[in-house]
Amino acid sequence: MNYYKKKKESILNEFSVQSNRGLTKEQVLNHRELYGENKLPEETEDSYLKVFLKSFKEPIVIVLLGAVALSFLSSYYAFQIQGDKHHGVEALYEAIAILFLILINACLGFWQEISARKSLDALKEMNNRQTTVLRDSKWGKILANDLVVGDIVRVQVGDFVEADVRWIVSEELQVVESHLTGETDAILKMTDVIEETVEPADQTNMGFSGSTVTNGQGLGIVVGVGENTELGNIVHMIQSVESKKSPLQSTVNQLTRILMMISGGIVVLTFIVGIIRAGEFNITAISSVLSTSIALAVASIPDALPAVLSIVLTIGAAKMAKNKGLVKSLNSVETLGSMSYVCSDKTGTLTKNEMTVIKFTANGNDYEVSGTGYSPIGTIRSKIDQPITKTEEFLYGAILCNDSIVREIEGEFKPLGNPTEVALTVLGQKAGIKKSDLIEEYSVIRTLPFTSSRKMMSIIVKNEEGYKLYTKGAPDILLTNSKGVLVDTIIDYSEEAKQAFNNNIEKYADQALRTLAVAHRTLTKEEAMNADVTELEQNLILSGVAGIIDPAREEVKESIKTLHEANIEVVMITGDHEKTARAIAYELGIVIDKNAPVIKGIELENMTDEDLFKIVRLTNVYARVSPEHKQRIVKQLQAHNQVVAMTGDGVNDAPALRAADIGIAMGIAGTEVTKDSADLILLDDKFTTIEKSVHSGRAIYGNIKNFMCHELTTNVAEVLSLLIGLFFFTNTIGNVSGATPTLTALMVLWVNMVSDAVPSFSLGYDIAESDIMKDHPRNLNESILANYTWSRVLIRGTVMGLMVFLGFWLAAKSGLSSNEAQTVAFLTLVYGQLWHVFDARSSKTLFRRNPFSNKRLILAVSFAAISSFLVTIIPFFNIVMGTAPLSTPIYLLVLFIPALPTLILSGIKELFNIKIW
Repeated sequence: MNYYKKKKESILNEFSVQSNRGLTKEQVLNHRELYGENKLPEETEDSYLKVFLKSFKEPIVIVLLGAVALSFLSSYYAFQIQGDKHHGVEALYEAIAILFLILINACLGFWQEISARKSLDALKEMNNRQTTVLRDSKWGKILANDLVVGDIVRVQVGDFVEADVRWIVSEELQVVESHLTGETDAILKMTDVIEETVEPADQTNMGFSGSTVTNGQGLGIVVGVGENTELGNIVHMIQSVESKKSPLQSTVNQLTRILMMISGGIVVLTFIVGIIRAGEFNITAISSVLSTSIALAVASIPDALPAVLSIVLTIGAAKMAKNKGLVKSLNSVETLGSMSYVCSDKTGTLTKNEMTVIKFTANGNDYEVSGTGYSPIGTIRSKIDQPITKTEEFLYGAILCNDSIVREIEGEFKPLGNPTEVALTVLGQKAGIKKSDLIEEYSVIRTLPFTSSRKMMSIIVKNEEGYKLYTKGAPDILLTNSKGVLVDTIIDYSEEAKQAFNNNIEKYADQALRTLAVAHRTLTKEEAMNADVTELEQNLILSGVAGIIDPAREEVKESIKTLHEANIEVVMITGDHEKTARAIAYELGIVIDKNAPVIKGIELENMTDEDLFKIVRLTNVYARVSPEHKQRIVKQLQAHNQVVAMTGDGVNDAPALRAADIGIAMGIAGTEVTKDSADLILLDDKFTTIEKSVHSGRAIYGNIKNFMCHELTTNVAEVLSLLIGLFFFTNTIGNVSGATPTLTALMVLWVNMVSDAVPSFSLGYDIAESDIMKDHPRNLNESILANYTWSRVLIRGTVMGLMVFLGFWLAAKSGLSSNEAQTVAFLTLVYGQLWHVFDARSSKTLFRRNPFSNKRLILAVSFAAISSFLVTIIPFFNIVMGTAPLSTPIYLLVLFIPALPTLILSGIKELFNIKIW
């Protein structure tokens, strides 16, 4: 309903309420039933069980579950049909081991998501605010959630508006609606009907849930609660946005499909070859061949991939938390590393959301002010060394004609009042002038509050010298109402002086500064006591004009520079004015041209999606935009295959945060709706944390790529060594039968779980390579194994696989037993991959990285090396895995000979820069 178009009397009649009595208890119950509760719609959180089961939907996990099922069936068949206890135990252990890995992966994902949920809950403020309401002719306090449509509410400075209301009384009521508009300017509220159709930002007779009162007081009738408020509309908009897969999920799923096809091909090929070699086609032959085929297929899949992936992402999430970035889902960690665009709100994100006077003109001289925000620390300097005492008329007027207060509480300065007035109060404190001291010298006789029609506020004071009026307001209005300008303590009545004053106003406006002028005049007692506003605010003497800005955060400029070096574009999307947006963007380095193009919301309204698509990558500043506009910008950037992050703190940012590839919310200043919509929450509200998070994301992606390279190299080696044995080791050599596989199934599983996975975990702790923030964001359509990684995996894996089979063949030729030959192959594979892991750490060569810089990797490699040695001498593992003790010379050979391929290939690459390996 367009209540802003209705008379307040008709609204009171509609809800059967009297403004001096309020609702009765019965009406409250009826209205709650009829219009709903004052609670925002909430998305139902997944149950703990659903969160736990989420990881089981991943394609590779489904494949592994299939392997588990087949291993259990193979074990059952071996025990019950064939009576082969050894094979049955082997298959059973294999199934249990893979299932254990799957459960580890599920537990890690569950732990991270629940931990993030609990951390987010801890961030939320207790929603137990109270509001003043009239019921049964009595005013009282109730919980905001208990408000109903038709309630009469009263607000004053510092209160929140807890529902959508139509104002019926406004006594200089000013409200900040930054949570909806993104801007900090207080809006003067009125009660008159608005005839034309306007947007919520221009519905000045309405109050919206979540707004704050900065001046005056008012009465309103509640016309919307909960999901039927403007705030509720935005929440609905958020919930309508579908979640997307992260780039990592997409590329891993693509890789999984490839691995599944390869595994399927290996199964079919092995099955056909096995049947041909068996020379018969019956149940026993099929069972035997199928068992071998499944074991080989499992060897082709990196069993530990889901668990290692979850652990590496968890490590990354923990690192980000130390850098004040709370990650709500593991996949968001990597998405940050793929980010190519940061779309940021201005107010409170790129700027401090603390209005500050940075320069002013007073008594005919220009002054610059250092220090930003609400802290009174700063200096005031004149370009020609004029003493600050010559600005007293300007400063006194700015401080006295002002309703704001700044209090120091536990070392922090807390403002109360209109942000622009707060800026003037802080300016006075920087000049060493406190309002409390002035009040002792000047007695306040009358206050003439600000009105939108006059665009100024005045105060009449008295001291020993008599009566004086101070006025502050819109510079153009004060200029019109003035007869002279104070210049060097002398009143200059010339037109030249007024023109010079106007030139300063225009100069500040060109610099995107908000301007506020101060004037004064001397009054007689009769004028002070009885003259009306119009008479008093004439023949003023202009004393000065202030240039005010919401200052950029000091650290943001350097962060934007770093992001640009990382080939990440930064886009400002703000509801502020065009000039202000362009000036801040230029100051921060978002644009390098002072006249850079700025697209306004009204222009976006007239653009089709096709029009926006054409110019979206050429534009870095958008002004006067709405939440819907932000979503459109994000979506059109995504249409260019860009990975888009959106930052913000207000509810108006939440839909765009949800639509973006990664939503980034402010943890301190951000609203709860915004945090709920985000993937990453900045616990310190610093834009620099985004830069650190991008660095972490890229480092994590690099580590993931490295461990996948390492894992798949091992898988290639395993599969190749088994296939070579299957095709070429057909005759008995020495004591080794031609039917003996190069590796047993549990040896393969040990390699995947221990000697491969454990060092891979530690790669998650690797620091990034030094030039990581100079690279371009990766192409979303690019495989994780792109840029010669596939060739590197195949070449290294092939060489390693050949060495494994060669070790097995030489052991057989030397007269070792089957178990001893398989043990030689097993250790050749283990130690070969442990040497290779140091090379896998870098996209270049192992000679470019200090092997001791990752102490966890050294420990992991040591553990894998020692434990793999122990399983060859402990009788239990000899029985289960089929290993056997070896002589000392052979142990030394299988320890050092497998290092040769890694050292030689890396050396050739280092010398000749051969990218394919």
